Amino acid sequence: MTHGHHGHGHRRADGGGGFRSAARELFVPHRHDAADRVDDALESSAIGIRAVKISLVALAVTALVQATIVAVSGSVALLADTIHNFADALTAVPLWIAFALGRRAATRRYTYGFGRAEDLAGLFVLAMIALSAMIAGYEAVRRLLEPVPIEHLGWVAAAGLVGFVGNELVALYRIRVGRRIGSAALVADGLHARTDGFTSLAVLFGAGGVALGFPLADPVVGLLITAAILVVLGSAAREVFRRLMDGVDPDLVDACERVLAAEPGVAGVRSLKMRWIGHRLHADAELDIDACTSLEDAHRIAHRAEHALTHAVPELSTALVHAYPAHPLTRAA
Repeated sequence: MTHGHHGHGHRRADGGGGFRSAARELFVPHRHDAADRVDDALESSAIGIRAVKISLVALAVTALVQATIVAVSGSVALLADTIHNFADALTAVPLWIAFALGRRAATRRYTYGFGRAEDLAGLFVLAMIALSAMIAGYEAVRRLLEPVPIEHLGWVAAAGLVGFVGNELVALYRIRVGRRIGSAALVADGLHARTDGFTSLAVLFGAGGVALGFPLADPVVGLLITAAILVVLGSAAREVFRRLMDGVDPDLVDACERVLAAEPGVAGVRSLKMRWIGHRLHADAELDIDACTSLEDAHRIAHRAEHALTHAVPELSTALVHAYPAHPLTRAA
């Protein structure tokens, strides 16, 4: 028997604290497969599009402020960083397209809809993070081997501060919204904004080091920032590739099995499959019930199990529950 259902919202708090956990959250944000969720699929897509629009505007404003500083200072180095930030702001466009595609109804060809476009957009974001790491590493090594004097230190520091603040605010916003709607791609794009913030922070620290009489501070900080970007890249890549491979948090699967097994009339959970498609979670369960159960009662048991599952796991977009006569060995167990 099959049932489709849209979940009902419940909030769940996550604990934790301390400097170590805060630092880990900065570089490798915790996965939230069972995070605070938005129930309606269209509403969550609309929230994703709004987040992309707002962050795009915020990054564009940040780049414009940097461009103004470039015009005043005449710094060629700052010009390159500003162009880089403008280009990175445009990574929001593929996500915007993906969220818009995800709102389209399923067709005879794409029977699961177009949510997978969101996961594919995550690959583009990963490529941009990798490109940021390569650019930062190349520039750091180049300046280490061929030191370049930094002029207009005050303006350089100001531009670095503007870039860091703007990108980090966007990163926090994207990651928070991505967790809320269950979008690995949006979280990855938030991490991408964070890597750009790290790059701007390198500019700020480098300028400070040069001002204090350490000319190699700029390339050394650049190498440290490159390492930090690679850590972020690893975290984002794990999340995106897990989604593409239909990976789900095992603890979430265990919790769902316990909910189904606890339902009256359920002799056992034969199988449970779950996967994300974009920011929507789907489940397919097979339950064993007593072979003597009537068709009507079997339907009722499956419906109750499905109802319990979607209430216990509000991030479920759809749940399909099948009821089968239990094998004699199953009943004996």
